[in-house]
Amino acid sequence: MHVKAKSVPWALGILSAATLALEINLTRLFAVAQFYHFAFMIVSLALLGFGASGTLLTLFPRLRARDPVHGLVWAGWSFAITALGAHWLTIRLPFDSFRLTLDWRQWGILALHYLCLSAPFLCSGWAVGHLLAANPEKSNRVYAANMTGSAVGCLLAMALPSWVGGEGVVVIAAALGIGAALVGTWHAARPPVCHWVRLVHIVAVMLLILAALRIPPFLAIGLSPYKALSYALQVPGAERILQQWNALSRVDVVQSSSIRSLPSSSFLCAHPPPAQLGLTVDGDNLSPISHVTPGFNELPFTDCLLTALPYRLRPGAEALVLEPGGGFDVLVALGEGARQVTAVVSNPLIVHAVREQGDWAGNLYDDPRVRLVTQNGRSYIRRAETQYDAIDLALTGSQRPIASGAYSLAEDDAHTVEAFVDDLKRLKGDGLLAVTRWLQVPPSESVRAFALAVEAVERTGGNPKSDIAALRSYRQMLILVQRSAYTPGELEAIRAFAEERRFDLVYLPDLQPDEINRYNILPEPIYHETYSALLQAEDRQAWYRGYPSDVRPPTDDRPFYGHYFRWRQVPEVLAAAGHTWQPFGGAGFLVPLALLILATLAAGTIILLPLVLKRSPLSTGRSGWQIGLYFALLGLGYLCVEIPLMQRFILYLGHPTWSMSTVLFSILVFSGIGSRFSHRVPLRTALVAIPVLVVGYILVLPRLLEWTIVLPLWARLLVSTALLAPLGTLMGMPFPRGLSRLEDAPLVTWAWASNGALSVIASILAALVALSWGFSAVLVLGAGCYLAAIAARPRYPAR
Repeated sequence: MHVKAKSVPWALGILSAATLALEINLTRLFAVAQFYHFAFMIVSLALLGFGASGTLLTLFPRLRARDPVHGLVWAGWSFAITALGAHWLTIRLPFDSFRLTLDWRQWGILALHYLCLSAPFLCSGWAVGHLLAANPEKSNRVYAANMTGSAVGCLLAMALPSWVGGEGVVVIAAALGIGAALVGTWHAARPPVCHWVRLVHIVAVMLLILAALRIPPFLAIGLSPYKALSYALQVPGAERILQQWNALSRVDVVQSSSIRSLPSSSFLCAHPPPAQLGLTVDGDNLSPISHVTPGFNELPFTDCLLTALPYRLRPGAEALVLEPGGGFDVLVALGEGARQVTAVVSNPLIVHAVREQGDWAGNLYDDPRVRLVTQNGRSYIRRAETQYDAIDLALTGSQRPIASGAYSLAEDDAHTVEAFVDDLKRLKGDGLLAVTRWLQVPPSESVRAFALAVEAVERTGGNPKSDIAALRSYRQMLILVQRSAYTPGELEAIRAFAEERRFDLVYLPDLQPDEINRYNILPEPIYHETYSALLQAEDRQAWYRGYPSDVRPPTDDRPFYGHYFRWRQVPEVLAAAGHTWQPFGGAGFLVPLALLILATLAAGTIILLPLVLKRSPLSTGRSGWQIGLYFALLGLGYLCVEIPLMQRFILYLGHPTWSMSTVLFSILVFSGIGSRFSHRVPLRTALVAIPVLVVGYILVLPRLLEWTIVLPLWARLLVSTALLAPLGTLMGMPFPRGLSRLEDAPLVTWAWASNGALSVIASILAALVALSWGFSAVLVLGAGCYLAAIAARPRYPAR
């Protein structure tokens, strides 16, 4: 069936949109079903499908002999079937991540998940590689259609979850795959046959859309049994009363008699907590929604809470509470007499979940004493003009076993040195910054918070020895920071508050030895000793290096608050594996490292397999190794530039979702434009200009964003797009320009394989480099890849 070529770009664009929407959505699905870093790993390995498609096209010439449009029809249907099949199989055969070191079968299940999830990417990658091999002289148009379609897919991944949920996006992606096949058959030369073919496609698309609107039970994902929501639902009589998705998360509200949360309370607390519902984000970090009377003036249970102290020191405070989740910290502030509370919640679904409880929850976020702001807390702090008596960094995350290193890949821009400096600047002259963290032994999480406070006080011209106070309950640490020295009256008030409720003093400027470790007695006063050693260290960096865990204060360039791993911990982790209960065997940080090794082996196999089977592009007599290196460097460099830029714009745009969608959309769209017109720009010029621009971004971008952060959101979106346009345009040029210099189809498909395989390595390597050295180091790595590509670029004339 002959089909006109004009349908090819549209069909490829739709298939590319489906592919990127599925890729982004898999991150969301596995973050909900498992944990953050497993979502990252699953999607990374799934992208091996792109590289594998190039290897298959190189090894089997018959795959390249198909008519390109027939190939698109086949790829569209194959993508749809494998996307739905892989999703169903991962549900039917769940992976238990906590048993990796106890049950060898979990590794097999994990490998099977990788294999299944790579299948839809293999199908779409085959379509792109096939078109590139069929028309290398028109690779700029093929690449442009691929990039533009991917940009649209990015927008779909941001918008669709609110309408159809995470599972529904998988079904919509499958519908788009069949839609791509439908477009490929639209201009058939034999109408009677093609009418039936079109009808089949249209019916399939409509059925999938209906299924997305009402997900069948067999496609609904299950949660890890170790998540907070799973625990809460195991209690007899527990019931989930709300579940909603958006591009950022899935929010659930559960009703259960077991939910009673007063984590910072004293042993002497005489007042029980009110009835509570549990709010979870991605099935974890349960935050209470409390039953209170609308317009309440006082809450008896707040008197025995550690977090009540800031409001006792600053009566009638104008308070700012960052990320209060279900609103418990807002209740504490109002119950302790704060006259006005600004609650900053970045996720609108959380606000909706609390508001859904209405009078039962006291209409908390609609209380006239509460000013609600729905945006990123850092962004609000930077743009706000109000000065506050108290700023509370609410603790809504669950207590974690720090030794596992399992949560280190999650960025936290509210707990960096720059964030604490911004917070201190937003305080009134006698204002207080309250930071609450969980206790662990050996001290880790609270030590890092104390180190952040010390660094921030010094950067704002204060003296940490006189401007910081710390005290603990049996589970939590409260660190109070102000911009001036504590007065004798304030220190006496802190002592009286602690003594009456049996809280232990950990650090005060004039703390005496007999005041330490009095109530919640530890074998050694390790928290006081650690904080004092940190303050007294002559070489603080040396002290950080000598501490058992990595407790260096995170920065905006390295915002991984949960990353405490040191390489010298490896023998201890491996020795304990299988003998003590630890999430992921106590080796959370080692899992992405193991993935990097596996991905490198897989990428090497994809690239080298044609050589081993003696179907090598080197048989053409040209420098095939140089060609493979060139396209591999482009795949590595592209993602090493793209990934850190997403992080850089989070603070500026006020939300991770806005940052991800804006950066991805802008770079993909302008890469498509650059690809379309790449024949007008010399390849060497583009390869030199890219690293120059990247270095310029490292040096200049932070200041540009800081100067324009006061603009309204629509203006910041335009500024972001304008800033990304030059780099995105240039980054779209080297790939099609390189392909246009290749004459043989095996060389083209091998180049496609090399580029796809190294893209997977790039996504893992970028995360590991950022953990150790920061996002600027990842950008430098990306710039270096493009510089190296100058020497490796193909030098053969275009056909």
